[in-house]
Amino acid sequence: MELLRQVCRVNSNVCVVLFGGRPLEIREVTELAGSVLMAWLPGTEGADALARVLLGESAPSGRLAMSFPWCVGQEPLHYDYLITGRPLIGDYRKSKWSSQYLDVPNEPLYTFGFGLTYTDFDYSSIRLDSDRLAKGEQILATVTVRNTGNRRGTETVQLYIRDLVGSVARPIRSLKGFQRITLEPGESAEVSFKITEEMLRFYDKNMHYTSEPGKFFVFIGPDSLTENCAGFILE
Repeated sequence: MELLRQVCRVNSNVCVVLFGGRPLEIREVTELAGSVLMAWLPGTEGADALARVLLGESAPSGRLAMSFPWCVGQEPLHYDYLITGRPLIGDYRKSKWSSQYLDVPNEPLYTFGFGLTYTDFDYSSIRLDSDRLAKGEQILATVTVRNTGNRRGTETVQLYIRDLVGSVARPIRSLKGFQRITLEPGESAEVSFKITEEMLRFYDKNMHYTSEPGKFFVFIGPDSLTENCAGFILE
């Protein structure tokens, strides 16, 4: 870290390449470096692949399979945490009676599913072909994704579902699907997910694998913090 601090004092155009197999607290690294590339454990051909990415010959397209904490005191940290009765709304520094840390945000530094590339993507609102789902049927959830940058890029479109009320505590959202699409600059594509009753099942207090009627939220976006949302009812 001291080496990184000294280098960044004389050169602000620094890219940090991280090698590892677990989440790290890298808040100071991200503050000092212009960019951070998570290489994980790439093996003997990793250097060649990293060189191509750093030189712009290929674009990064990976997504985090775990959340990176804002600080180690947040651990254990995971995107599918259980719903609290006093959720934090707004700035943690201005809220008093919600479920929160006193000195750090609730959110991780980088959330599950997060990842950047050399272009940007825009998502439309979610379109559902029905707002009611019966057993044996399905709902089609669709978004339009557009490459708004000036380079070809690959995007991982992610589907999350939240069960608003259950007989046992239900997570704030659960990953239920994803699709990778590659778009040229200015190109758009429709991405659709089929939602079935089987996707909404969980183990109840009697350890029966079942679903329960009620309201659900569906989220489609680039990571687990997306607020691009629509609702439907399981009958």
